[in-house]
Amino acid sequence: MLETQIIDLKKTKNAIILAHYYTLPEVQDIADFVGDSLALSKQAADTEADIILFAGVHFMAETAKILSPQKKVLIPDTEAGCSLADSCSAEQLELFLTNYPNHKVLSYINCSAEVKALSDIIVTSGNALKIVNSLPKNEKIVFAPDRNLGAYINKETEREMVLWNGVCHVHDQLAADEVFSLKEKYPNAKVLAHPECKATVLALANFIGSTASMLSFVKKDPASEFIIATESGILYEMQKQNPNKRFYVVNNPETCACNDCEYMKLNNLEKIYKALLTESPEIILEEALMKRALNSIQRMLEF
Repeated sequence: MLETQIIDLKKTKNAIILAHYYTLPEVQDIADFVGDSLALSKQAADTEADIILFAGVHFMAETAKILSPQKKVLIPDTEAGCSLADSCSAEQLELFLTNYPNHKVLSYINCSAEVKALSDIIVTSGNALKIVNSLPKNEKIVFAPDRNLGAYINKETEREMVLWNGVCHVHDQLAADEVFSLKEKYPNAKVLAHPECKATVLALANFIGSTASMLSFVKKDPASEFIIATESGILYEMQKQNPNKRFYVVNNPETCACNDCEYMKLNNLEKIYKALLTESPEIILEEALMKRALNSIQRMLEF
């Protein structure tokens, strides 16, 4: 079986496999760690592994390399990109920032290594509110690249951060009408939404948070039914942790299909096996770039 071959290769090569919550169930099952992107990269950095295989998208593997520069970092498919990260190139952001001198640059971790290197502080969906609230009220801030997350932070903190006009295509396409339809069908279900969703969707949520915080909320909350406004891959872990609860994912209104990230779903067992076998594709970043990008991540961790 392919799973057995992958396990044997991991042992032979002293490798670990990281899988994001949005990947296929069989990929999550073969992983050593399953979680959010930053948490996974931190876990990998604390291991003695020589090789990190990141089943996720490109910026996540870059973050793992930045936090573990001495390790070899592999990604199963180089086409596994991110619409949000791709919406903000370093060249575009650098030009944009010339219009906003004396602004602190906060960037969501869903961005390229080059954008991280241009940033003062990196934030995650789980810690963004805490970090922004810790900054002086008169601090001028540019927030990139997610306008929906930035708008949510502005609302919650009563700030006026300048927002880069980028979105995650998976979350941005979720519509309030779809949430309303599910609420009518399941009136006792609580709505959980990722802050990358539009404000109209967030306004209907009982809880707003990262994938990890959603999982934590579901485990602790007494409700038995939940409407989930994020990528459908999270349902696998949710159902495993809460077998007696029911979950309804908000569908893509354009296709009426599950809200899948096609980039995350590029990761499969065949590609993972081949990547471990050949030790490629490998994430290669210049040392100077990694150091600059690490500075912004370290400032986040200081908070």
